Amino acid sequence: MALTRAECLARDKADPLAPFRERFVLPENIVYLDGNSLGALPKAAAARARKAVEVEWGGDLIKSWNVHRWIDLPQRAGAKIARLVGAKAGEVIVADSTSVNLFKMLAAALRMRPERRVILSEPGNFPTDLYVAQGLIEMLGGKHELKLVPGEKVAAAIDENVAVVSLTHVNYKSGRIHDMAAVTAAAHAKGALMLWDLAHSAGALPVDLNAARADLAVGCGYKYLNGGPGAPAYLFVAERHQEAVRPPLAGWMGHAHPFTFDVDYEPAKGIARNLCGTPPIISMSALDAALDVLIEADMTLIREKSLAMGDLFLALVDQECGSHGFKNGSAARHERGSQVGLLHPEGYAIMQALIARGVIGDFRAPDMLRFGFAPLYNRYVEVWDAVAGLKAVMDSRAWDTASFKARAAVT
Repeated sequence: MALTRAECLARDKADPLAPFRERFVLPENIVYLDGNSLGALPKAAAARARKAVEVEWGGDLIKSWNVHRWIDLPQRAGAKIARLVGAKAGEVIVADSTSVNLFKMLAAALRMRPERRVILSEPGNFPTDLYVAQGLIEMLGGKHELKLVPGEKVAAAIDENVAVVSLTHVNYKSGRIHDMAAVTAAAHAKGALMLWDLAHSAGALPVDLNAARADLAVGCGYKYLNGGPGAPAYLFVAERHQEAVRPPLAGWMGHAHPFTFDVDYEPAKGIARNLCGTPPIISMSALDAALDVLIEADMTLIREKSLAMGDLFLALVDQECGSHGFKNGSAARHERGSQVGLLHPEGYAIMQALIARGVIGDFRAPDMLRFGFAPLYNRYVEVWDAVAGLKAVMDSRAWDTASFKARAAVT
């Protein structure tokens, strides 16, 4: 029996997460299925950013470091993220970008395992994670090796030469979820450390770093955490490792006594030593407010809706666009994050034509149309409308124009 738009509207009416949509700024006549790349704007984040600019910066100026507690904002925001990733409040801090944090954590891991020379990852890892590892190895004189094996073979490839295993928990293209507990246990069995990138996990599905005994982790603030473009990232260091970590970027904000202005570096106690320079207060304030919205929601409900929306999307593509040559590029349901991917040789042009119709996803080379589901603000009827738009683009061959085939700087 064919799925209908009316059934999607009925699902929305019964959705326990539906009230959260009103807490986001969403343009009319736009179906936004790219929250896995940039989350929508929470109204609270916009208000908080205005307050940070107009009241705190504009009114209280430098006094705000104390009056408005700018100085401990990285720890306060980090404590909120900790609730989303199964960590203690003192194990997560907001700082820098994901790439910079990954550099810091990889460098710390190599120092903690000085007799080992291998960073183990997979070729399908997010490219910046691989580039950072390559750059670190080059900086250290080429004495280390970045070893890449297929994702499903990583656990078996860990041996006594591996210092750290570095993986993205949810693959940025296929959406495939690694078994965090199993891979971490395999790393520990061989004496290696485990470093997880949570960029496509936190805020989209349940994560429990401490239950898995993870050692280190990083993640970004602008996808499912809805912190805004270029929002600060975060890092996690398990409490048991914090005193062993000596940051490779030893900045003044990570000093034990930053305002004594000592000549020599003394690392702060605990997670704070992983700060480096002065935190970006305006953007961090927006992220902090966005987190308040997210931590109100039940992550179990978020995960259930995410999977249901992915199932619906794929079923509708099969029902409405089955003759147009799309292949499913997504992981199997039981190991799928909050996104799906369709493969098509003309994927880039098709996505541009779809965006022109008001349905926003994104494209990942060489041939994937990627659609992310953010359950706090996406509706089931939007899934229907997105696939209806895709059908219209394909039926009319609207994608087959020079303008849609011309590659933009950002895809």
